[in-house]
Amino acid sequence: MLVDKVGFSNTGNNWTSYVLPNRQVKRGDIIAFRYPQDVRQTFVKRVIGLPGDHIQLQNKQVIRNGQPLEEPYAQHTSTHADDDRDNFPTAAAPAAFANHVQDGEVVVPPDMLFVLGDNRDNSLDSRYWGFVPRDYLVGKPLVIYWSYDGSTKDFETWNIEHLEDVALHFFTKTRWSRTLTAP
Repeated sequence: MLVDKVGFSNTGNNWTSYVLPNRQVKRGDIIAFRYPQDVRQTFVKRVIGLPGDHIQLQNKQVIRNGQPLEEPYAQHTSTHADDDRDNFPTAAAPAAFANHVQDGEVVVPPDMLFVLGDNRDNSLDSRYWGFVPRDYLVGKPLVIYWSYDGSTKDFETWNIEHLEDVALHFFTKTRWSRTLTAP
């Protein structure tokens, strides 16, 4: 994936924020960021909540500041109901939310973002590990230049087995429908 690393302004304290076009992150933006539980990994998710927003999910419906969101991009592929995934926050919510739940809603703290994956039934996102610190933002994804159907662990460290898999299955495991598309 190609990522625009200057498209979002961070704090305005570096020279690029005055020279290059940029803007603040908005609700609904797709962002690339360092995964809070392992900063060596980069995740891509959609911003659902900004600082001060009240977030909850009821039966897979996101409610922000008391209003249900219309999300044509969200996919729900599972027929199985999961309270921790589909109703949020619950008692099983991560410790990161302990001081940020008011009246059954998570309140996004200053300098943090609440993110969800568009594939809601199969996404490791804020519901499971908490907020994204604003300074973990990497940038705005521009284009997926290659998408390969492999397990996440295959991409954590390149090894001979993974290289062999790519060499043998390049044409059959490349997800051609995602190649050269916008995220």
